[in-house]
Amino acid sequence: MTDRRRRLAHVPDPSTYRPPVGSIPEGPGVYRFRDTHGRVIYVGKAKSLRSRVNSYFADLAGAHPRTRQMVTTAAAVDWTVVSTEVEALQLEYNWIKEFDPRFNVRYRDDKSYPSLAVTLYEEYPRLQVMRGPKRKGVRYFGPYSHAWAIRETLDLLLRVFPARTCSPGVFKRAGQIGRPCLLGYIGKCSAPCVGSVTAEEHRQIVDDFCDFMAGRTDTLIRRLDQQMAAAAAEQEYERAARLRDDIGALRRAMEKQAVVLGDGTDADVVAFAQDDLEASVQVFHVRGGRVRGQRGWIVDKVEDVGTGELVAQFLLQVYGGDVADNAAGSEATRDAVPREILVPEVPEDVEAHIRWLSDLRGGPVGIRVPQRGDKRALMQTVQRNAGEAFARHRVKRASDLTARSLALAEIQESLDLADAPLRIECIDVSHVQGTNVVGSLVVFEDGVPKRSDYRRFVISADGGRDDISSVAEVVRRRFARYLKEQSESGGDLGADTTALPDAAVGVPKRFAYPPNLLVVDGGAPQVQAAQAVLDDMGIEDIAVIGLAKRMEEIWVPGQADPVILARTSEALYLLQRIRDEAHRFAITHHRQRRSKSMLASLLDDVPGLGEVRRKSLLAKFGSLRALRAADVDQVAEVPGVGRKTAEAVVAALAEDVGVARPSS
Repeated sequence: MTDRRRRLAHVPDPSTYRPPVGSIPEGPGVYRFRDTHGRVIYVGKAKSLRSRVNSYFADLAGAHPRTRQMVTTAAAVDWTVVSTEVEALQLEYNWIKEFDPRFNVRYRDDKSYPSLAVTLYEEYPRLQVMRGPKRKGVRYFGPYSHAWAIRETLDLLLRVFPARTCSPGVFKRAGQIGRPCLLGYIGKCSAPCVGSVTAEEHRQIVDDFCDFMAGRTDTLIRRLDQQMAAAAAEQEYERAARLRDDIGALRRAMEKQAVVLGDGTDADVVAFAQDDLEASVQVFHVRGGRVRGQRGWIVDKVEDVGTGELVAQFLLQVYGGDVADNAAGSEATRDAVPREILVPEVPEDVEAHIRWLSDLRGGPVGIRVPQRGDKRALMQTVQRNAGEAFARHRVKRASDLTARSLALAEIQESLDLADAPLRIECIDVSHVQGTNVVGSLVVFEDGVPKRSDYRRFVISADGGRDDISSVAEVVRRRFARYLKEQSESGGDLGADTTALPDAAVGVPKRFAYPPNLLVVDGGAPQVQAAQAVLDDMGIEDIAVIGLAKRMEEIWVPGQADPVILARTSEALYLLQRIRDEAHRFAITHHRQRRSKSMLASLLDDVPGLGEVRRKSLLAKFGSLRALRAADVDQVAEVPGVGRKTAEAVVAALAEDVGVARPSS
């Protein structure tokens, strides 16, 4: 096995895939580097494709370390010619979003910044503090440095804008029992759940909230002043006092946002701190002259680029990502893309970026370097923030990067692999006595989780299903997708590997990229089963191991004795972390399926309740707990469920917990 892995080890030589002289066009375009499996690993654009692509095949000794790693990992390069630099910019962004190339700059937050989100896609929009990637149909304000600050501001504003803040489950529960939550009683929610306001009235409250957060504060305060004066003139003193308190709450919320630009400018101020390998990016979001949000990233430098190129990458990925799910010129897009972007250095193709951002915003956008005054002073403040964030990151990077590199090197040496396992996949199976059997697949790249590639598998338990056969099924299904992708691309590295949906979850993600190392949660039997499946499928270039929980020993196919790693080994720690992540992912899915199957089994013996009606009950109430809390009238509201059947359902659930329930 060791000899086989060494024979398959292959480090591509850039000269073997260098395009023939004169074959690269001179015009503008976008190029892609692919690895030996056809996966896109880098996307770039150029004014002159010939000059730019040829530069990657020069002497590698003087190349940037990441550039050198990229071209020696790649096995092919292709390109697309476009007419203008703006088209090149748009195509580059689309390809980066589609292929997620591992060597392109990745904007990962230096911490998790919360935003204030408004779920406009819902009939009754919800205000909430939200972290993570942006979702379609949600309008965001921020991000903010501290979650407590945004919650404090939201608490102040709810007395003026009593919009819904509860989760869908709480909202549905309140509607079922006919009583609002505590916020509805104390005036911090208009209680749309019980019909206190209509959907149109509630949306108007939300629209006013969005206007205030977007900076249109003066108009709102003037309107409230006029209403207060009118109420006082009509001797409605209680209403006038309430409006007075609302105005005070709005002004206190405004005071929390520092005024930094007296002219009421809408701008983003961007600054960088960097070394040869990475850069820290900080941006202050200024709206109406006030700092309304702050955000930071740490990015890898793939090439030896200057500040201007870093600015270009920032403009492309951050603003492109922020407006990806919103229409050009929409209110949400205008919030995300300001009228002015202040940067430390303008990129070489700044006019193309200006045209692209102006099209996104639906209005003019300026990109410039501040030279004097308040804007220059604010830029210096943002620059200090970037420097401090980078200093903190470098201390953390020194320990994290060393540990990950050491772990991968130890795994390679201990298992006698030809290369360090840069991509590791781990499989785990979860069930209770052979029922609700599910499998999980988690992926780690460069020693860190790649959650977008996680998969779940629902495994049939007909006739009983043990761990060994379940592991074999997961391996077979995962690598059947890999072989299918390979056959559809015809082995052509220049062909696109189209996304195909996984049968279990329907998520269109690629399975065409194989791991360097496949880890199975289990001992020798599970490992042998996984290896047998790969052998049957003719896959020979993937190493397989099993990590047994009892003694944390590593089992290798064909070896009678396990490999034992030191308890203090970084390699063992990384493998344990991967195995535990696979177990967590599997058990979460198993619990979800078990809850639904439990509800279905409790209703199996209810007369007159077939499969269609059971599905309707699940769709209406969502969980066993919610259905148990419902009374007969609420159950009878489900389409197809009459009152007699509803009484039988309530009685069956009450009998299951040993509680007598009233019929109505």
